[in-house]
Amino acid sequence: MKLVELFDKLPAPGKSLVNCQAAVPDIIRLEYDSRRVTKDLGGMIYACVKGDNFDGHNFAEDAVSLGAAAILSEFELPVDIPQIVVPRTRAVMGAAASILYGKPSDKLTMIGFTGTNGKTTTSYITRAILSESGAGVGMIGTIVYDDGAQESFADRTTPEGPDIQSMLSRMVTNGAKYCVMEVSSHGLDQGRLEGCLFDRVGFSNLTPEHLEYHENMERYFEAKKTLFSAYVRGGWIGAVSADDEYGRRLISEFGERIRGFAVNLELMPVGRNYVASVVESGINGMSVLIQYPNGRSFTVQSPLIGNFNASNILESVVIGESLGMDHDVIRAGILRCPQIPGRLERHSFSNGVTVFVDYAHSYDGMKQILGTLSGLQKARIRVLWGAGGDRTPLKRPIIGEIMAKMAYHVVITTDNPRSENPSAIACDVESGVKRSGINVRCDTILDRREAIGFILDSAEPGDIVLVAGKGPERFIDFGTHKIPFDDSETVREWAAERSLEVMRDDRA
Repeated sequence: MKLVELFDKLPAPGKSLVNCQAAVPDIIRLEYDSRRVTKDLGGMIYACVKGDNFDGHNFAEDAVSLGAAAILSEFELPVDIPQIVVPRTRAVMGAAASILYGKPSDKLTMIGFTGTNGKTTTSYITRAILSESGAGVGMIGTIVYDDGAQESFADRTTPEGPDIQSMLSRMVTNGAKYCVMEVSSHGLDQGRLEGCLFDRVGFSNLTPEHLEYHENMERYFEAKKTLFSAYVRGGWIGAVSADDEYGRRLISEFGERIRGFAVNLELMPVGRNYVASVVESGINGMSVLIQYPNGRSFTVQSPLIGNFNASNILESVVIGESLGMDHDVIRAGILRCPQIPGRLERHSFSNGVTVFVDYAHSYDGMKQILGTLSGLQKARIRVLWGAGGDRTPLKRPIIGEIMAKMAYHVVITTDNPRSENPSAIACDVESGVKRSGINVRCDTILDRREAIGFILDSAEPGDIVLVAGKGPERFIDFGTHKIPFDDSETVREWAAERSLEVMRDDRA
């Protein structure tokens, strides 16, 4: 594509094109990391992005020396190649990449899920339902990126705009019909979704999280709301939880486009919403009754557990039904959805101990999960958790208090301390345990591997152990460096060292 053509198509008020008298090869790619610039792949435009630690404008000359054909920047730079100058590079480069890739989101049915908790689980269930219909499905989320042909580990929930467009382009090439995407508040606020328009959007809930970035709940909500106000196209439909106060605000604001869903019948009657009710639940799964607003109902079986997962299932049902999926396809997709890595991921062993690995890192998430596990069977609950550094410190004692009130044994350990002292973080959590006034057994072991071994060795037949906080993450972030670490892998290694058999995963 000619640079002038790209400039003309770019939706960026205040844009300008400078130094364009130079001969420019056709632009076929956009890169925001100067180290990935090369002229071997054809004409590249380098986007100068300002990050927390680096400013891409400072690497423009490096990009030019590596073969960049043009620059996308926020101010004119002293380089001898053409430049497109825009007010905010990050918010424009996704749209630019979309244009270069032929607007791939226009060739897919785009489904986006947002909310504090539940995005990952709902995305997996929805992908399973859509796959059951026989269609090709891609997914962009917290755990994996799936381009419709193969999966790779995810780096972040919502990637940078050019990376999203590249993945969408591969999905189209691989024959996918649908793209299921987790949409983070950071991604929305920073404009990473530019170049994408969604046909279906979902909202699960909003609880205090990421307030070190958004500052308060209202700004957090406004970021989430932009998925519904700025990134949808004609004919869109939203699935929104009526159980959540912020969800009810979305229902009120976007009413005619929204299909509400609920598991709390006291808040919303069946006649106005899709409703889920847990009929039967055990340690290996549950039966859920799904009721449509028109009075139709059917039951689904799922290997997942908990009311919050019933809500995630229902959100997926609403999306699937809105896309024309029949009950048999929906039912089969839910049943066959695999265990989701780090989302109440179950490990049952021959010594009678069941371990769940979960990402729970908010106090709402911790309370829901401990409540769910407590209701499964007459079992003692042991929980291991550590707060991440540089993230919402006020939640640490709150979660400490919740664990003390809901568990038999608490082990405090290290999560991702980043720039903070792990011991100081643990003290914050321990203060909440003490504030509870409950004489719960509480141990602090900062080495996470040692802590997991300790709590599992402490467990007795019939006990349930929750290893929480990191879920599917594959490292521990110490700020200056990261070390490989996987909770589920560590649990399996512990079992292998003790010659324990893994029990068969029967479903409800």
